[in-house]
Amino acid sequence: MKERKKYSIKDKQENVLDAKFVSNEEPKEKIKNISFRQMFRYASGYDKFLITIGLISSTGAGILQPLNTLIFGSLTGDIIEYAISIQTNLSADQKKIAEDKFFDAIRYFAIMNSVIGVGMFIFNYLATATFNYSAMRQIFKIRSAYLKSILNQDVSWYDVNQTGDFASRMSDDLHKFEDGIGEKVPIFWSFQVVFLTSLIIALVKGWELALICLTSLPATLIIVRTVGILTTKLAKNQMEAYGAAGSIAEEALSLIRTVTAFGGQKKEVERYNKNLVLAKNNNIRRSMLSALGFGLLWLMIYSSYALAFWYGVKLVLRDRTVTNPIYTPSNMVTVFFSVMSGASNFGGASPYIEAFGISKAAASKIFSVIDHKPTINLSKENGKTLDVLKGNIQFKDVNFSYPSRKNVPILKGLSLNIKSGDTVALVGSSGCGKSTVMQLIQRLYDAESGEVILDGNNIKDYDLTWLRSQIGVVGQEPILFGTTILENIRYGKDGVTEEDIIQAAKKANAHNFIKSLPNGYNTLVGEKGAQLSGGQKQRIAIARALVRNPTLLLLDEATSALDNTSEAKVQAALDTASTECTTIIVAHRLSTIRSANKIIVLSQGVVVEEGTHEELMETKREYYRLVTAQVKSSEQFQAEKKKLVRSISATESTGSDHIIETTIEDNDDDFKENKDVSVFEILKMNAPEWPYILFAGLGSIVVGFGMPVFAVLFGSILGTLAYGDSDFVRSEANRYCLYFVLGGVVTMVSVFTQMYLLGIAGEKMTERVRSSLFKAMIYQEIGFFDKKTNGVGALCAKLSSDASNIQGATGIRVGTILQSIATFCLAIGLSMYYEWKLGLVTAAFTPVMLIAMFFEKRNTRGGNDSRDTALQKSTRTAVEAIGNIRTVASLGLEEKFQHIYESELMPHYKSSLKAVHWRAIVFGLSKSLLFFAYATAMYYGGFLIRDGLPYDRVFKVSQAQIMGTVSIANSLAFSPNFAKGITAAKKVKSFLSRIPIIRDLPSSRKMDKADGNFNFSKIEFSYSTRPNVLILKGLNLDILNGKTVAIVGESGCGKSTIIQLIERFYDPKSGEVKMDDVNLKHISLDSLRSHMGIVSQEPNLFNKTIAENIAYGDNSRKVTMEEIIQASKDANIHTFITGLPQGYDTKLGEKAVQLSGGQKQRIAIARALVRNPKVLLLDEATSALDTESEKVVQEALDQAKKGRTCITIAHRLTTIQDADLICVVENGVIAEAGSHQELLQKEGLYYKLYTQKT
Repeated sequence: MKERKKYSIKDKQENVLDAKFVSNEEPKEKIKNISFRQMFRYASGYDKFLITIGLISSTGAGILQPLNTLIFGSLTGDIIEYAISIQTNLSADQKKIAEDKFFDAIRYFAIMNSVIGVGMFIFNYLATATFNYSAMRQIFKIRSAYLKSILNQDVSWYDVNQTGDFASRMSDDLHKFEDGIGEKVPIFWSFQVVFLTSLIIALVKGWELALICLTSLPATLIIVRTVGILTTKLAKNQMEAYGAAGSIAEEALSLIRTVTAFGGQKKEVERYNKNLVLAKNNNIRRSMLSALGFGLLWLMIYSSYALAFWYGVKLVLRDRTVTNPIYTPSNMVTVFFSVMSGASNFGGASPYIEAFGISKAAASKIFSVIDHKPTINLSKENGKTLDVLKGNIQFKDVNFSYPSRKNVPILKGLSLNIKSGDTVALVGSSGCGKSTVMQLIQRLYDAESGEVILDGNNIKDYDLTWLRSQIGVVGQEPILFGTTILENIRYGKDGVTEEDIIQAAKKANAHNFIKSLPNGYNTLVGEKGAQLSGGQKQRIAIARALVRNPTLLLLDEATSALDNTSEAKVQAALDTASTECTTIIVAHRLSTIRSANKIIVLSQGVVVEEGTHEELMETKREYYRLVTAQVKSSEQFQAEKKKLVRSISATESTGSDHIIETTIEDNDDDFKENKDVSVFEILKMNAPEWPYILFAGLGSIVVGFGMPVFAVLFGSILGTLAYGDSDFVRSEANRYCLYFVLGGVVTMVSVFTQMYLLGIAGEKMTERVRSSLFKAMIYQEIGFFDKKTNGVGALCAKLSSDASNIQGATGIRVGTILQSIATFCLAIGLSMYYEWKLGLVTAAFTPVMLIAMFFEKRNTRGGNDSRDTALQKSTRTAVEAIGNIRTVASLGLEEKFQHIYESELMPHYKSSLKAVHWRAIVFGLSKSLLFFAYATAMYYGGFLIRDGLPYDRVFKVSQAQIMGTVSIANSLAFSPNFAKGITAAKKVKSFLSRIPIIRDLPSSRKMDKADGNFNFSKIEFSYSTRPNVLILKGLNLDILNGKTVAIVGESGCGKSTIIQLIERFYDPKSGEVKMDDVNLKHISLDSLRSHMGIVSQEPNLFNKTIAENIAYGDNSRKVTMEEIIQASKDANIHTFITGLPQGYDTKLGEKAVQLSGGQKQRIAIARALVRNPKVLLLDEATSALDTESEKVVQEALDQAKKGRTCITIAHRLTTIQDADLICVVENGVIAEAGSHQELLQKEGLYYKLYTQKT
């Protein structure tokens, strides 16, 4: 690979990052669009029945509503006729007849409107309840199907697809999906029925006027269609960006120790924010298009009003002289209100079209995963099973390369034979294909060509679930799940007894340390087993494999994390287990595989030699060279051992395992309990955008004023029709129509201002909330992430759902509320102005609406907390399973995790179903109260007209007040959004108010230079999840500048805890840790950690390029390519990297699963070296390397130690013999310390550890 000078990794990042979304995602298959009907594919027969009832009900509601226009039109004619009659000289009897006819019409109107009101309540209740109930049922099934599909995908799918955004998909996307199959469907359908019914009524009553009113319809359809297409496309882009951001968050939080150690918080926040900016910009463009579309739509509506009234009055005046007139005031009002009702419902459907577009986009993404057929199908039927599997394995000319690196062949015509019952060891340098062979046997992948034969049958012919049940696997990096030790071992084989589990734990030398825990086998291990040491995790993983009683046992560096005592005992147990099955071992410590029946040496993807240990040593080829290299490195060890070993009785020791207690206690005091927040609190979160909100608010108020003003103009036009002077009527009508046009222009500008500016304000706030929440998470102390409630899945779900819910209560919805308030206030004002008594009567219905809103709000918010808790818990389980898919697949736990997920999701599901009925009641009331209010207003208004009130005032008051009530009803559509938003805002405020326990203080000092002296003084320490169990018990230790200090001891004794205290991942309970005579608490965290380079036992790499991963070692500056290459050479990884087609630009994918353990470890070492640290922290830094690589890397580390303080933890005592100081930890203190020679001469603890090495 050509090296370039003055090459900045920061610049490089800009080049390699995807231009559209800032994630390291491999290209995936194109997502197919789905039809609206396909969104209901998970509807069962019962769901379809509910949907049918809902559609029938919404059709009934849609038909009933326009019938009001017939009744209202008829009443209008009667009122005008009565008004005209009382102006003429009539006899008392004639007046009585006219009055009786008038009140008969009033009573008929009141009765019919009340009947329509009852029908509207019943129909709307049924429509809303059935669709929401069905939607909840479908979403539950879709959540389950989505997880099932992901868990059943073959591992190669994971290599090229991003799964880190699972939490985002399950919360954000499914909320959008639910919108598209819930109550919005019957509401939309009802709108269409109203439109169609109104159109029929208008055409029947006066086709000429109706057609004139409909002239704007084609333009309206074009606007709606165009806006819908464009906004749907932008919605897809937004979801992609949020998905990428969710993936980044999941990765950063799951690798929080690595992020914290290398000061990568700022970089991760920036990486996350880049995708938020993309989502924000998409949504702002969407807001602009929607604002423009709706603005034009309102201009069309108001212009239609003007045209309708102008032409309608013209027709009425024309027919005044006709004997049987078609266009009477009654018919004109009927036609006009029918068209207006149809048009407003048609226009009101537009937001739902946008919502359906967004919902379809979300559904397309989810269904694309559900529908993806895995290459290696877990559920494939007719697969073979055998009564007895012998375990004969044969590879025939197998070629293989990983899907994400097709151009890099791993196996190149590999052929080998393994006989039943044999123990076969695979050896070779890192990356030669050893682990790949293991994965092909498990069918995590299939060979590209050639065959893998098992007992005479192609491995592809077997039932996959059965096949994997016959295999026990122990990997190099042990994966445990966030449950008890008992359940973790039971995951090895479903249905095993507790006695079986205990026996397996004894074989794995884990029983004693488990029993020493206060909760024994019921001890929770934490997420990824974080509460246990590496050795303890490894032993539990071995117990899990042994409890299966497997026919095939695959051991990939199974004892690499164990101390010498445990290793010897576990190795003996594995040797015993190997006699009962076919065993394949991958090991770098060649001493552990000497007794193997066959040793196969791999190089460059083929077998270069095979035989027994003795046979291969005689040939003196590749294996001989590997053994010789390892023997030479331990010659001094063996010589001294022979010299000093005496006949001593080695007693079984469990070390300090008994001090580990992992009952997770979730600290409820983490977050300050905020009082209930209100909508105004959410608006406060929008405070930085106050200029946008101010002008948008003014626009919303103007739009809100439009409807009451319309009522006044409408009443005025009707008032003119009672006059006999046609010229006067025509003149007044023209004037009022001009006002309508002017109102349309003002409304268009106001709607655009309202929607566009509130869209900007809402998106800016959403971006800020998501960013602040992620930033607050990533800067928390490590102890925060140890708690079960703060698992990666739960945090990602919170990050996505809480921000999404707050967004649902902001933006245009705030404008709708302001608009409704403005309409209601002006309506009340006008009512009081024109006739206060009638205004008070009609206003009496508003409290009923508000009371219903209150009860729904209380019910919705009361259930939100429990629902969200259940959803986060289930999401955490799903994310854990997906994140450890190789372990899940190997153990055949897909159905197990599916069941756990569904059972944890069930409380959310049941609670959601209960909330459906309250929502339906309130929605039904919001739609029906309008008609009761109409009936009351016009009935009482009749008496006022009789008593001399001008009838046009009754129309003005009733129409204005009705529109005020309608505005409140419209705002109800968003009440669930506000309830969720308020609950989410409360949680976000609580989270943001949490101050990290470990943080910089005002007095914290920056240390630009460090010598690297450390002093531990009387250190007592316990983890926050188990505060009563001391790990360190008064530990004292001095580490001098430039010296190498090795810390040894049994697994779980607290060695890694010391390193974590130096990194200040935790603070001691008492005592002080000092660097250069300064308490670590007084040094700024970035400054402290900038002087340290850490290499952990389990290397964690990011879904970035190799160059970016190495450069991550120093996030305080731009790392040049020359430095990256030099660090790689020092870590003996440069040759491997340059051999890849893309070299340093090779993307590693999620969890870097395509690399061997040794390759990952060397990249991690390069990452530590690139920052040129003053203090080097090595926690089993070479445990994953083969002998040859270990020797080279150890030499590099020895060179790197010069001039630096080095603290190293190692089980292989050969690697620490040259340490200046070796400290043996036991029972939480330094039991003995000295040089290698001094400690051997003491014949104490170190001597025992040393002499146990074989």
